[in-house]
Amino acid sequence: MNESDSTIISPDTKRDERIPPGQVQTKKWPVLHYGSTPSFDRTCWTFHIFGLVETPWHCSYDEFTALPKIKVFADMHCVTRWSTLDNLWEGVSTHEVLSKVKVAATAKYVMVHCEHGFTTNLPLADFLDDDCLFAWKQNGVNLDADHGYPLRLVIPRLYAWKSAKWVRGIELMADDKAGFWEEWDHGGYHMRGDPWHDERFR
Repeated sequence: MNESDSTIISPDTKRDERIPPGQVQTKKWPVLHYGSTPSFDRTCWTFHIFGLVETPWHCSYDEFTALPKIKVFADMHCVTRWSTLDNLWEGVSTHEVLSKVKVAATAKYVMVHCEHGFTTNLPLADFLDDDCLFAWKQNGVNLDADHGYPLRLVIPRLYAWKSAKWVRGIELMADDKAGFWEEWDHGGYHMRGDPWHDERFR
């Protein structure tokens, strides 16, 4: 990736060793999720921001995808121990999306809400890293539905379950709260999920 390109370069792609502890590089992109792949109806899809904000905000899919766009060059690391390198994501930055509301000073965490009731939690600081975005394209083509189309959150510096599929909204919170996978089986995945510190389980 050319440094002069307007694409945002995720810092982890500049590491001398790009594969975190316990990971193995794959050239494929495995499909992993729980339950069925949701259908997408563009006419009734909505995105919501709520919780610790002055005024909640929502929009249609066309309104969302009309927001200013970015590209991010980043790696992806799954908690199931595969890593895929050199992904070029396209979508809208988390900064841009959150600029649509006035966030309360007490908000420190985000709960990401997805289709089928799936959720995942994030520190607000991680959510707003410069290489984080809501994406619908990867390597120049629309995501497959199995990989999160019509909208996938991408948080490159955390394990891929934090890069939630089929996102429908975000909730701003004062306190951290476990999401679906973090709570799973009463002892689920790590609350933060940093692959470089092997933060897989709680």
